[in-house]
Amino acid sequence: MSFNVFLPTRIISGVGCIKNNADKLLLGKKAYIVTGKSGAKKSGALDDIISILTEAGVEYRHFDGCREMFLSTLAMEVPFTAEQLESMRREELCEEAYQKVMERFKQKVAIMAGNANKVVKAIYESPQGQMYENLMVPVLAGNRQYNIPANLKEAYESESQTVVTAFHKAIMLHIIDDAWKENLRLLDELKHSVHNASYEQKDPLLIFKLESVKLFDNMVNQINDRTVSIIMRAMIPEVEIRQEAPAPELPRRQPELTETHESLTDEAQARAAAQDTRGRQPVQPVRAEKLPGRNDPCPCGSGLKFKNCHGRNL
Repeated sequence: MSFNVFLPTRIISGVGCIKNNADKLLLGKKAYIVTGKSGAKKSGALDDIISILTEAGVEYRHFDGCREMFLSTLAMEVPFTAEQLESMRREELCEEAYQKVMERFKQKVAIMAGNANKVVKAIYESPQGQMYENLMVPVLAGNRQYNIPANLKEAYESESQTVVTAFHKAIMLHIIDDAWKENLRLLDELKHSVHNASYEQKDPLLIFKLESVKLFDNMVNQINDRTVSIIMRAMIPEVEIRQEAPAPELPRRQPELTETHESLTDEAQARAAAQDTRGRQPVQPVRAEKLPGRNDPCPCGSGLKFKNCHGRNL
């Protein structure tokens, strides 16, 4: 569908209007893409125009897409305006953005090292600090938590800079490992699906080489984006160190009272002290009760013989 308006241009609309009318577009050397909040991306029009400009070798700039990439990857606002994006050269914009990102990164590292150093210093300077050699530092990144091992002495001497460096190394190795395994899985799928290219009179080996290069490039870009995204969002939780209150003084122990007995010198007193004044109880002889015979009725009244009732174990 097309219609003319009172403007020196022609407006074309409809489903797939950009791809269907690519041959009618008069492209220059540079293009500046202006879109709404998310409509162009959801409808696919943005991807269509970007693919057309890329195939034609036209340099383009898209401020909304740039802002979205800064927020999703670097977790910060875009450091330049739309007017600067249109007027400044690409090299100048890249250099300004790089300086702002590095400044933000250094601030992030300083905050993480400061939060970790509070705990490291408290542990190392405590009386039990010599008992520990390593410690685990929790690092939060979004909805995930990473436990980073670090040497206690090295962390104390470097003011926890080694803790942050260890976190960066662990994150990079973890992401590279996951991305490489995913790339191997995609290559295996490509190996099984590339045989269909022979039906189009194409060399399957050539198609496999071209597509594998694209997969590798995508893997490298994903590694870079994920690594930067996690590092720029990571944080070490701040812990409040409480000083232990001094132990209260215990009350002084009172001297114990000891009881002493004077020696008895009088023979009569000594004889009286040695004599047991308690009356002796008369010893009663043990009387054994007469038990009924084994075949006699049991005296409990059960009607059974004594040997089968209470006399069973006798």
